[in-house]
Amino acid sequence: MPRTILPGDATGEFFREIGGTMRHVAMALALRIPPLRRLHTQRDTLVRERDAIQARLDLERVRCAGTEARTPFWFYNSAFDAIALMKKYQAADVPPKAGHLGNYLGVYTHIRFFPGILDCREGQVDAGLPLPANWHTDIVEWGAALRAVDLSGPVFTVMELGCGWGCWLNNTGAAARRAGKKVRLIGIEGEPVYVDFAREACATNGFQPDEVTIIHGVAASRKGAALFPTQTVEGASWGLEPVFGASEQQRREAAVSGSHVEVPMLPLSDLIPEGMSLDLLHMDIQGGEADFVRDCIATLNRSVAYLVIGTHSREIEGQLFHLLSGAGWIPEIERPCIFTLNGKECFTTVDGVQGWRNPALRP
Repeated sequence: MPRTILPGDATGEFFREIGGTMRHVAMALALRIPPLRRLHTQRDTLVRERDAIQARLDLERVRCAGTEARTPFWFYNSAFDAIALMKKYQAADVPPKAGHLGNYLGVYTHIRFFPGILDCREGQVDAGLPLPANWHTDIVEWGAALRAVDLSGPVFTVMELGCGWGCWLNNTGAAARRAGKKVRLIGIEGEPVYVDFAREACATNGFQPDEVTIIHGVAASRKGAALFPTQTVEGASWGLEPVFGASEQQRREAAVSGSHVEVPMLPLSDLIPEGMSLDLLHMDIQGGEADFVRDCIATLNRSVAYLVIGTHSREIEGQLFHLLSGAGWIPEIERPCIFTLNGKECFTTVDGVQGWRNPALRP
């Protein structure tokens, strides 16, 4: 019998149709076998579940992309990969702890330290990376603080000025300890209640008494007396600003009214004596940072390898760039403070952060 020859692409189409028909017939026959029918049904179910999950992921990406576009915490400058550094020190399987909130480094904060903020977080763990920020800070401050840990040697020494509950003592100390380093944690705090918070937090997070020093006072460029505002509810106010170099009249009025408690002004040169060096100095001193750096630059140059500064105005940030760059320091990461415009004036709503490396100690 002579062969039928179909012109052009018709030959391919003819055999594709036959092949398709045969596959349908084979599938129909196969589905009459109960085990194969069950497998086919399970496959269809899994495909539908996969598609539903993918749709939710796509929706979440769109939502997150919109969030990234709105939040200012994604916008920062850095000479290193801050997020990779956060991942490097991330703890695995952080267990919950009664009365506390745990974080991705395995550090616990008692919920009573922040009434009204952490009240509903008792026994929870924020195990994921805080991107771009969490309840108290953002990528830049995490990255800057961990950069100091990363650059340090076998013993990590940190001093936190205005340490509060010891946030950066505990977080950098935990990261350094996980890296196999010995730690020395030094906190300076003017609020008496927060001095107790810091000691408690360090003990909770497993640091031994000989590893921790918490000093009641405020860091300054010279000796004197400062007045630190009192608060009626423990943990209700963070970022209280002391009155430095209080006069005798101010001290008497504060004692009578109870509005302030008198605390010693501690010169940085005394806190970091000759022969002592810090891997990290973290300072958040509520608006006095430029004056403090200007007055203490000699001590910073000789004794501090890395400096993380909370900033409180664009003017202060410019002054810090002038002062520290002029002294040979290298800016490695920064996010400017965030302010609000109301049509008449601007005021800072979120502190800025700067991270500086001292090439004299960390080439």
